[in-house]
Amino acid sequence: MRKFAIKLLAGFRRLLLLVRKLRARTPDDIAAERVVSGRAWDEFCDTLKAAGASLNFPGAPQDAFNQAEGYRYLSRLARGGLMAFVEHADPKAPVLHRVANETVKLGADNPDNHYQTAAINGDYEYRISGCRNTVSHLTFGTHAGDYGQGGGLPPTGHIDATEIELDAEGRFELALSQQPRPGNWLPMTSETGTLIVRQTFADRDRETPAELTIERINCAAQDKRPTPLTPQQLDAGLKSASLLAAGASLMFAKWARDFQRHSNALPRFDQDVSNAAGGDPNIAYYHSHWALAEDEALLIEVVPPDCEYWNFQLNNYWMESLDYRHHRIHTNKHLANLEDDGSIRLVVAHQDPGLANWIETAGHRSGTMCFRWVQAAAHPQPATRVVRFSDLAARRQAPSPP
Repeated sequence: MRKFAIKLLAGFRRLLLLVRKLRARTPDDIAAERVVSGRAWDEFCDTLKAAGASLNFPGAPQDAFNQAEGYRYLSRLARGGLMAFVEHADPKAPVLHRVANETVKLGADNPDNHYQTAAINGDYEYRISGCRNTVSHLTFGTHAGDYGQGGGLPPTGHIDATEIELDAEGRFELALSQQPRPGNWLPMTSETGTLIVRQTFADRDRETPAELTIERINCAAQDKRPTPLTPQQLDAGLKSASLLAAGASLMFAKWARDFQRHSNALPRFDQDVSNAAGGDPNIAYYHSHWALAEDEALLIEVVPPDCEYWNFQLNNYWMESLDYRHHRIHTNKHLANLEDDGSIRLVVAHQDPGLANWIETAGHRSGTMCFRWVQAAAHPQPATRVVRFSDLAARRQAPSPP
């Protein structure tokens, strides 16, 4: 009887496994269960909670001021992630939108830039249409994956507005595809998942940004419409949004930690690392950390190379640009005053030294900073030195030579 019972149980187990195999759950089934049970939302919240570990990464400041900015930073990343991966995540109907802007910042976002992005799929084809207008610098880049996948944004294609044919009114069309197209063409690969547009101002007050739209092409009309939200899309969107907050904050916390090895200096940043993180391959970056006592200032001097554009900016520790809407925390090729010999001297100080090219610290005692050249013929090393603020005041008051 005992042997019979064992055989019967074994047979029942095999039958149960067979039934389960025949009823194997699809990804849609799993996502639906995760949404209905609340697991998708719970894991989104758990990942956001875990993102807080970035604020305690080795080297991160632990004072209340910097920690408050850090938590605001995480909330901004979450907001940007939800916009990108839940609201505008459908590559069938891409939407150019601004994830990085005046109040969502990451990775030393450029105060001169009007960033736009869209979710795309390398297996589809797209057309960007628009008018160039008067913005100083305009580039388009396709990238593999997205920050929400935690693997960076390696480039898959790039084109500069100087390479784009315009009509007499400055209008153009740009094809995005894996296969080359006649005329204006931006390459993609099967791994492409993100479009990044950088519009860079020389003077925001005087220039008009390009007007741009994107649409999917070479498909039926119904395939251009957004697909109704599915549990799988929501589940994936919540995962990506929370991973953006956790992954990007951790990556840039590591960068900021490493920058402290050369605080108050500006060595050139590794171009391959920059490209992998979504940086423009035509830009040479000089990332670093800065720290100044109340009576100190940082002098930065360099002869700018022949280049399309350059700028310098201050960031907080979390690599968010400081508030450029209300403070002079950056300057560029158009705005800066040059010395008689063609060099540029920047003064980073807590107070106005009364000298040209003052960069405000906006209530910060330390943070990160960035110098960048765009399409430069050479890459000179900026010289830096910390001086006493009182010495700057004395220099300002000294009489001019006869």
